Amino acid sequence: MSRFVTPVALRGERWARVEPLSVEHIPEMEETVRHSDNESLWFTTAPTPGQVDQWVHRMLEMQAGDQGVTFVVRRLDDGALVGSTSMFHVDAANRRLEIGHTWYAPSVRRTGVNSETKLLLLGHAFDTLGCVAVEFRTHFFNSASRAAIERLGAKLDGVLRSHQITADGVRRDTAVYSIIDIEWPAVRANLRYRLDRYEQGG
Repeated sequence: MSRFVTPVALRGERWARVEPLSVEHIPEMEETVRHSDNESLWFTTAPTPGQVDQWVHRMLEMQAGDQGVTFVVRRLDDGALVGSTSMFHVDAANRRLEIGHTWYAPSVRRTGVNSETKLLLLGHAFDTLGCVAVEFRTHFFNSASRAAIERLGAKLDGVLRSHQITADGVRRDTAVYSIIDIEWPAVRANLRYRLDRYEQGG
């Protein structure tokens, strides 16, 4: 196995820190999910009440198979577990991976948590792992996710039509975005600018 991506803890300066997912996070995550709107997000695979245990074990199986690593996201000021995100679809030979399976508690939306989390993960991917490209994929109809990805500076590579069949039998079209290594300095500067704006209340 390549172990191109391994569990690591990363800490931001103001908003967020991430740590590798473990079964010990289940009780805390159940509480977070109970107060979330994940059940209404039909276009995602975010955990819902009653499914956290199953979801956590599925993510850990992915990690055991050397297919990626899932992290919990904590708010930096109080340490509360406020979401989760993953590095997966790892292609070590071509130094590529995808960041996704991301969800947050409503309380941290429109704060700096997501921007700083992306800054941490992208910095790890490009600066530490030496990635050539990082992908982001989302449901074609997930307009909020697509807008957030585009605000990062990721470019649309295309749409995979009838890419997946969901649990209820509906075909999913998947929008595929990416950031490549030569774009990372500009993306990093943009993320830092956005975090400065959060600090200033703008």
